[in-house]
Amino acid sequence: MKSLRMLIVEDEFLSRQLLLSYAAEYGSCDVAVDGVEAVRAVQLSYESGKPYDLVFMDIMLPNMDGQTALKEIRSYEEGRGIQGESTCKVIMVTALSDARTVMESFKNQCEGFITKPYSKLKLDEALRKLEMDGRV
Repeated sequence: MKSLRMLIVEDEFLSRQLLLSYAAEYGSCDVAVDGVEAVRAVQLSYESGKPYDLVFMDIMLPNMDGQTALKEIRSYEEGRGIQGESTCKVIMVTALSDARTVMESFKNQCEGFITKPYSKLKLDEALRKLEMDGRV
C-alpha cells in the first residue's frame, strides 16, 4: 500500500505530537494549528498536485472550528470538480462524542470520527475502516 500524505489539525501541542507519532508509521504528516491554516493547507496541496489522502481534524480549534473548516474544504473540492474517491478523507478528532456532534460531522461529509484521548488502537481502527491501514 502507498505511503499516505496526511494533515494533522490540532491546536494543543501534546495532542498534536501524540497523533503525529501514531500517524507517522502510515506516511508523511504536515500539521496545522487552526481551521484557517487547515483549509489553506488543503487548498495548497491540491494546487501543488499533491493532495492530502487524509486529514485528522480537531473540532474545537481557534480562529475557525473544525466543522467550519471541513465545510470549507468540501466546498473548495466541489468548486474544483473534485469528488468521490478523489476527495481527501477527513477523520474528525474531538473530546466531544455526543450524538449531535458526531451526526454534524458526518453531515459535513467526514469519513471517520475518533474521540480523545488518542490511542494507537483508535487510529489503527479508523484507518482500517477506511481501508487506509497499509503500513509504509
